[in-house]
Amino acid sequence: MEEYRDQEFLEYVIQALVDHPEDVKINRVVDEMGVLITLDVNAQDMGKVIGRSGNTAKAIRTLLRVVGMKNNARVNLKINEPAGSTRNSPNSISQTAVDEAMDDFKI
Repeated sequence: MEEYRDQEFLEYVIQALVDHPEDVKINRVVDEMGVLITLDVNAQDMGKVIGRSGNTAKAIRTLLRVVGMKNNARVNLKINEPAGSTRNSPNSISQTAVDEAMDDFKI
């Protein structure tokens, strides 16, 4: 069971962060590139997992790599976009992007 420490660690941290721990789903795949852990959470909890400017997600990824190094494994985390999300879809433009584009036209 020692080899699944990374998955256990991630599950513990994420369930402590979110409001819907029952919706946390973690999938672990090992290949020649290392370990890929895929995370799914409730759409309402995405902000908590990502954090401001992605800082929470970066910290979790860093800690997962440390846990992986202890077990001689390269660990990567992929956070899946929740179903129905419009973030970064081709048909959605954030208000920030619109504001920045409008600033370019101001003289």
